[in-house]
Amino acid sequence: MEGMIMTAQLLLSLSILIVVHEWGHYFTSRMFNIRVEKFYLFFDFLFPMANVLNFSLFKYKKGDTEYGVGWFPLGGYVKIAGMVDESMDKDAMKSPPQDWEFRSKKPWQRLIVMLGGIIVNVIVGILIFIGITWFIGDQFVPMKYINEHGGIEALELAQELGIQTGDKIIEVNGNELVNFDDLTKPGVLLAENSRYTVLRDGQRVDVPIPANFIEKFNSRDAIAKFVLPRFTPLVEETREGSVARKVGLQKGDRIIELNGKSVSYFDEVQAGLKSYAADSIQFAVHRGEQVLRFKEYFKGETGIGFYVNRVLVPESEMITRKYSLGESLILGPVRAFDVIFIQLKAFRKIFTGEISFRKSLSGPVGMAQAYGGTWDWERFWRMTGLLSMVLAFMNLLPIPGLDGGYVMFLLYEMVSGREPNEKVFETALKIGMAILLLLMVFVFYNDISKALGGN
Repeated sequence: MEGMIMTAQLLLSLSILIVVHEWGHYFTSRMFNIRVEKFYLFFDFLFPMANVLNFSLFKYKKGDTEYGVGWFPLGGYVKIAGMVDESMDKDAMKSPPQDWEFRSKKPWQRLIVMLGGIIVNVIVGILIFIGITWFIGDQFVPMKYINEHGGIEALELAQELGIQTGDKIIEVNGNELVNFDDLTKPGVLLAENSRYTVLRDGQRVDVPIPANFIEKFNSRDAIAKFVLPRFTPLVEETREGSVARKVGLQKGDRIIELNGKSVSYFDEVQAGLKSYAADSIQFAVHRGEQVLRFKEYFKGETGIGFYVNRVLVPESEMITRKYSLGESLILGPVRAFDVIFIQLKAFRKIFTGEISFRKSLSGPVGMAQAYGGTWDWERFWRMTGLLSMVLAFMNLLPIPGLDGGYVMFLLYEMVSGREPNEKVFETALKIGMAILLLLMVFVFYNDISKALGGN
């Protein structure tokens, strides 16, 4: 069921973004009286083979345009009259240009048409971020509370860096750490000379973050292997057949001593039990005003057998910030364009070899997992806003077959004053399509490999 919910959210989000992107091309085409022959969500052919398996799930015609939903759910397109595009229909280009065709318009007009989808994706992304900021605001776990209550428990990935349980993380890249979630934000991990500053036994210690450390977080459970607040060893539930059940531990009991040693945090209980080999175990709990002591046979057991409440902080300690419309109109675009800046940083690190292209790449499976296994509208719109900005950025890349590839040829025409050679353009488009197809296959393989636990 979780997989179905993830997939449904991803498909709905991408469908919205594909439609608004193609509408941007459609609207700008109509603005210059260019005929649009098709407007499709998904492809009605086996992309990029335009003449293979041509059929629609739904279609109807209004005016000069056929609107429809294709069967191949990896994109969408508008077929603009007088333009060679994903459909690779070159027959219409053999006749003289008509006034209502793309090729008869001035270069600056064609440039606007090609940028139309990107512009609309940016506008939609900005509007979503403004809406989230205004209607929802921010709610986050305050790092100050965590530091005042024992600091953090360092898990596998944090230990790799040199962070220790009990450390109080006070700064990230020289800035005060206010929000617990900011510990693993891409903007933090991609920054130059990134580092955490912790308080350890009263001393400030800088912990450098390797340039490729962000690769560790490109999996579903990575964040859960980084850090947690230190939880009080307060019994929430006991396990059937466990020591805790045998001695009658109750919800609300707090472990205060284990084998003669005082304990204050659940990680101390876990550490005390690790590789414990004695036949019996002794522990004490605080129940109401009483201190109860137990001694129980323990040989063959791996733990006492109780669960703690892993709520990061009490609801009353969460920080909530609301923003006015004016503040949202400023903050929303800033957050939207932060997505672009993060993409640029990631691309630079990929090209310089600081981070792995394969490990940094996430496809449909990884994207679906980011939505989560429950339907959360706030998370859905945050992901949709983020993807809108990412799609705008990716579409602007100068790869033939993407909007950026057409823009590259149009800029050449505007600067040189002559159209690019037709054969060169067609060859570049075919190469671009082949690159996109190979990338698509690689993305799926990479996603499946990660899902199956590959490196």
